[in-house]
Amino acid sequence: MMELNRTRKGPLPGGRQGASGAGAGRGSMRTASRARGAARPPSSPSHPSSPPAGLVSAGSSRAQQSAPASGGVRRMRWTTQMNSNALRAYFRAKGGETGCLAYRARMHRLFAELEPSLTVTEQNLADRVRYILRSNIFDVAELERLRREAVPSSDENATAEDAAPQMVEQPANVDAAVNTPVVVDSNDDGTVAQELELEHMRSTLEEAIVETRSTPLENRPRLPRIALSKRNRAVVRALNPMLVTYLKTSRDLCETDSILFGAALAVCRIIGAKVSTAGRATGHSSAIPAWRKRIKERIAKPRALIGRLICFRSGNNRPRIVRTVRMAFAGTNVSLSQPDITQKLTERIDDLKQRIAAWGKRIRRYTERSTRFNQNRLFQSDQKRLYESLERPMVSGTGPAPNQANTVAFWRGLWSEPVNHSEGP
Repeated sequence: MMELNRTRKGPLPGGRQGASGAGAGRGSMRTASRARGAARPPSSPSHPSSPPAGLVSAGSSRAQQSAPASGGVRRMRWTTQMNSNALRAYFRAKGGETGCLAYRARMHRLFAELEPSLTVTEQNLADRVRYILRSNIFDVAELERLRREAVPSSDENATAEDAAPQMVEQPANVDAAVNTPVVVDSNDDGTVAQELELEHMRSTLEEAIVETRSTPLENRPRLPRIALSKRNRAVVRALNPMLVTYLKTSRDLCETDSILFGAALAVCRIIGAKVSTAGRATGHSSAIPAWRKRIKERIAKPRALIGRLICFRSGNNRPRIVRTVRMAFAGTNVSLSQPDITQKLTERIDDLKQRIAAWGKRIRRYTERSTRFNQNRLFQSDQKRLYESLERPMVSGTGPAPNQANTVAFWRGLWSEPVNHSEGP
């Protein structure tokens, strides 16, 4: 402040002490007040999940914190070692139990022992563990290693035969828990939700296999092609171990086929794929193509408009008819009160009829192209079905039956007489 007063009172070069001196004094005051504001500690509260301002982590679990230059809220950045300790505390608190719900306090206490320099709440720690299990930060082998470190086996002298099934089954369960998308409540844990999801899959598989066994082969639904996404692969990997029980009791190939088809049907139902209810014996699909529906909708509207234009031309002046005719001539200079309105109506009707005829030709052209394409594809895949589709069913009583002698003479004239063909190069 003494420097500030000396600056304001000191003489300027040339003896001028007017507005320039006052402006310089105000700039110096703003600089000093800004310096005092920068020295004042921030009064905004810290984030609940952030450590205190003076926290300095030690050991291998260094908490890397990112603080903005402008002095915002600092958030803790979780390292690999911190994530590993969070999983160790989670597995140790669970203790191998699947139905344990009161584990969060113990998990928080164990994590505090592993990371004494960190300060996190129970909710933040539970959310972090759930995020680690969902985001595939660690692979299946690493998860199993952390689980064995946290929950050592009670029987250290167990044989390899007893330990082998556990090692085979556990990765499948962990993989299903990580990759299968389930909705987990914030106060619940991933293991309970995983068990409920697996139980739902098991019941769906059993219902599908029982339904397939009681359904004839020709009445089975057509299964769609499933996309090779991460979620679909997780569902298939979760159902594969469940098929072992059913395949062991299979007696013949037909029953094995029913079990596999039921498993494929269960996968479609679990992932929500659309399964057609029509059986395989229905032949060609009777569904109308989407392009035919669109063109028919385009044809239906002009037909209705033509009918109302004809009614108005014949003298029907009801309000609904008049309103439709005005909408038909909207955007033009045609008025319903002009003398040549009859001619305008006739021209409009002819224009709509030409549009309908063009759309009808488009339907016929598209139908011929689709039929030709299907016949060519069927000729390459199944010629028998192609010839059966080309055969016209003969209706009894429509005409005389073909003469056997004439038929034999016709084909004998084609196949029995030798013909000399010119063999080209």
